[in-house]
Amino acid sequence: MTEAAPATHNRLQWRILIGFVAGLAAGLLTYTLAPGAPWVETVVTYVTGPIGQIFLRLLFMLVIPLLFSALVVGIADMGELKSLKAIGLKTLGYTVAVSAIAVAISLAVVNVIRPGDGVDPAVAADMLAAGGEGAAGIVAASANTEAGVGLLVNIVPNNIIAAMSANDILAVMFFALFFGIGLLLVQTPRTAVLKDAIEGVFDVAMRLIGLVIQLAPIAIFCFMFNLSAQFGWDLLVRLAAYVAVVLLALALQMFGVFPLLLKFGANKSPLAFFRQTREASVMAFSTASSNATLPTALRVAEHELKLPPRISRFVLTIGATANQNGTAMFEGVTVLFLAQFFGVDLSLAQQGFVMLVCILAGIGTAGVPGGSLPVVALILSGVGVPPEGIGLILGVDRFLDMCRTTLNVVGDLVAAQVISARSGDVAASA
Repeated sequence: MTEAAPATHNRLQWRILIGFVAGLAAGLLTYTLAPGAPWVETVVTYVTGPIGQIFLRLLFMLVIPLLFSALVVGIADMGELKSLKAIGLKTLGYTVAVSAIAVAISLAVVNVIRPGDGVDPAVAADMLAAGGEGAAGIVAASANTEAGVGLLVNIVPNNIIAAMSANDILAVMFFALFFGIGLLLVQTPRTAVLKDAIEGVFDVAMRLIGLVIQLAPIAIFCFMFNLSAQFGWDLLVRLAAYVAVVLLALALQMFGVFPLLLKFGANKSPLAFFRQTREASVMAFSTASSNATLPTALRVAEHELKLPPRISRFVLTIGATANQNGTAMFEGVTVLFLAQFFGVDLSLAQQGFVMLVCILAGIGTAGVPGGSLPVVALILSGVGVPPEGIGLILGVDRFLDMCRTTLNVVGDLVAAQVISARSGDVAASA
């Protein structure tokens, strides 16, 4: 990442914040002064609604190639260092297990507290109707979602092209993981060229999504106007509750799960660990980017935690993209919050779908600011929640991005500590 990149991102975040506040203010003013005015429906139908839908369609257009290429390369990279194949398998197993714990915690918290409840069902129904054909189609698709054994069978696609065209995210991710394993097993000059080509797809998709995100301030203004003009002041209460629930879930992972992993998985004092890794935590919070924090995390692992470089470099490099507990938790909380907000009742099977996608997306989401946005939108559409609801959370996403990135980076360092200890390559420390 160049020096100009953080500054550019910060300017974008300010523009997003301005769009969020302006759209919220305009919508609340409309809700207060002109409730139910005919011109509001006209503006939503012909101006703000289409702009928001175009933004979402651009994201959906790019998210499948992004996730496919990221997952394939992430798995294939584990086999490049032949001497570390065993470490790679431990890293993959650890990542899946801890990500599952993280997502389970986030889903449990949001189900218990239910921050999205309390919205007038009639108003929520109007909002769904205002979403037009797109929202109606999403809800209709949700009614046909497979459950139980059918859901499990459908994870394995019989036609990957059809799965991609249907935005079947679990099937696409399964194929990507399977394909990545194939690249790991077959390491020839030709497969090296193929891997480079897939990395090129990832680079292009990331660049194009970066261009689309430049439209986010306008789209968020439209989203917030549509939502606040219909939900009014109750929107602010729900948004505050959402932020609180996200922070609670992240805190449970950071100060509950991680200390247990350190104490019983690495015989490491949690207090000593957090003290030794505070530089990486501050950098992660400041940049909101796991990739930008990677050099600092590598230095901390080697000089503060005294971990063997051959393990710490491998685990932290992979973890910057593949071990993102905070991102997985954020996605889980966001999807369930918006489902509650819009009155979409998710079955246990659908919540299981959300959990699986969040675990896999934690492996495939880019470690850059806002990298989870396309994934959240795709999960929302997959469970019947209007994806334009992401406009609700984008205004507060910068702060939450900083918090979840801190959890991501600390989680990578915890993984490096535990895997080093489990491999017998680091002495226990108090």
